[in-house]
Amino acid sequence: MLLPRPPFDPELEMARTTLLADVPASLTPEMVPEGRIRTAKSAVPIEHLIHDRPIIVEHLQAPGLATEPAVILSVLRRPDSAPNAPIVYFTHGGGYLFGDRFSQIDLVLDWIERLGVVVVTVEYRLAPENPHPAPIEDCYAGLLWISQNAHRIGGDKDSLLVAGVSAGGGLAAGLALLARDRGGPHLTGQLLMCPMLDDRNDSLSAQQFVGVGVWDAISNATAWAALLGAECGTDSVSPYAAPARATDLSGLPSAFIDCGSTETFRDEDVDYAARLWAAGVQAELHVWPGAFHGFDTFVPNSALAVVARRAREQWLRRLIMC
Repeated sequence: MLLPRPPFDPELEMARTTLLADVPASLTPEMVPEGRIRTAKSAVPIEHLIHDRPIIVEHLQAPGLATEPAVILSVLRRPDSAPNAPIVYFTHGGGYLFGDRFSQIDLVLDWIERLGVVVVTVEYRLAPENPHPAPIEDCYAGLLWISQNAHRIGGDKDSLLVAGVSAGGGLAAGLALLARDRGGPHLTGQLLMCPMLDDRNDSLSAQQFVGVGVWDAISNATAWAALLGAECGTDSVSPYAAPARATDLSGLPSAFIDCGSTETFRDEDVDYAARLWAAGVQAELHVWPGAFHGFDTFVPNSALAVVARRAREQWLRRLIMC
């Protein structure tokens, strides 16, 4: 049965059927190698992204946890940034299958220029070669290093927040849970952009957009299976892998959550915000009407993308000014 679904924003729909015509709605496991090649070819070097901006980049290495390998971090900041600047720890998207630490970095570059924050982005290992808990443990190792070396990168460990997009949004939410439960670094906020939170993949929005849009339920199933293997969909799934599985959301940092009304993650993201409120956690939620997954990366100059980026920046400004 074909479920009714809200319409795409007209401007985004035009882009989806033209600029994104070659982007498959559904990703299956055998498509991953080709997708990685395509992603690598389309990647823009960080030096090109920041060449006309007052931003410098430094590449560092953090020790892995226990016997895990070292983790590469890149620090981006203004050359004239004040000491003890707020730190944003960024985790990229790509369904745990694609990308590197500079994927979607354009979403946060304005924060460096306009707000004076230090951004640290992490190179976490990808699935299926490195299933859970490899990605989240890599990210946590980087978080510990940042907290312990904040002064070295010109940041303030007491003004440290996590931000991520898509799978990276899920990782950021998982980091907030992990830091709370391990007594790790204190986080002042979590900025979750269209976060990937629930391996069960059974929400109404997941069913509405099968074969439609960008990153449908089939793609989602492919990614979760790669990350979790046989545990996917079972009661054994860790909340650090799929934060929607967490039964206790109390004591978490303030959150910003957004998503599109025409994307797979809509309902799980809305539900996560509602559960944060129920647990006494402050959260700001935006559901952008007619927006598909990743709209603000694919069509950054669209009217809706401009509004979405501004809302995130305003939330971040209020948070760091407190």
